[in-house]
Amino acid sequence: MEKLTGLITANYSTKYPSVLSESRPVASMPYLGRYRVIDFALSNMVNCGIRTVGLIMPYNYRSLIDHVGSGRDWDLNRKKGGLFILPGSAFGTSRTGSRFLLRDLEHNKVFLERSKSDLVVISSASFVYNMDYGEVVDAHRKSGADVTVITKTATKKDVDVTGFNVDGTRVKGVKHGVVFGDTAFIDCFVVGREFLLQMLEWYKATDYLDLFEAMAGDYGRVNVQSYDYKGYVAAIFNKDAYFESNMDLLDPQTTEELFPKGRTIRTKAHDNAPAKFETGSRVTNSRVSGSCRIYGSVSNSILGRSVIVESGATVNNSIVMQSCVIKAGARVENAIVDRNNVVPAGTELRGTPDALLIKEKAAE
Repeated sequence: MEKLTGLITANYSTKYPSVLSESRPVASMPYLGRYRVIDFALSNMVNCGIRTVGLIMPYNYRSLIDHVGSGRDWDLNRKKGGLFILPGSAFGTSRTGSRFLLRDLEHNKVFLERSKSDLVVISSASFVYNMDYGEVVDAHRKSGADVTVITKTATKKDVDVTGFNVDGTRVKGVKHGVVFGDTAFIDCFVVGREFLLQMLEWYKATDYLDLFEAMAGDYGRVNVQSYDYKGYVAAIFNKDAYFESNMDLLDPQTTEELFPKGRTIRTKAHDNAPAKFETGSRVTNSRVSGSCRIYGSVSNSILGRSVIVESGATVNNSIVMQSCVIKAGARVENAIVDRNNVVPAGTELRGTPDALLIKEKAAE
């Protein structure tokens, strides 16, 4: 798509951090055993023809840089345009819940000023969905809006998701948290590049605020329209939401909705051998990634790359990340096991559906 620039913000923290996010931002959390959460924001932009994307980094950026690299796997390692790694502002993550911190946008204003695009698509990296942004851009142009935000009707209470007060499709106000039936913001919007630069000047004195908080008194003069998205969306802000979203994808119908034909979600390429299911193994309703070796039993679970489940071991209703070993006779149930862990023979890691057991990442 012509005359579009993409900008992804990852310099923020969650209200309820866990050991899973101590060493990595939400953007680089593993997802479905083979992806990272950032893959969805990047792929949505690339799939609609955006070829210039800026990525505002958090302070704990190592895993994110390792994953995206030069942008080659998203066809963004190019001479004109491509992937631009942008610095997050100092203390940018101190305000939990602010995904579009004015200070971050102001800090990287030169990226916007040098762009030749007339529109900018801006997204966070905490939502999982697969969408054709071209439809939103077309709606934005036809409506004559200053800003078009992508929304979805909330299906449950979520204190981390931003909500909008709307009159028809016109946004009249913003609030923190949503309940069933609210208009939930899925952290992506389209805005004119020149208008965005103008707004940065308006709100320069309040650069510690989120862009949509700063606009609180201006929804009457700024035409902000909402665009309702009907597809599958998951907000990844805490361990329970992360677990639930992964488990949703064990349903084939949900998988087809998130991964429709023609809109591939790209990720970092790994040259892995296929998973191997040894004689006597038993696997049901699970996602098993490349290079896994399964000797025991796996059910209703997601396994990352190079996981070994030894004979007599069982994994049930769990997420086991890359390079873990479940020794003979061990049992993992209702748990999230971060990468490089070895579960000793005969031991149990067992949580409950309402209180998941989390095993932090082990040393490599």
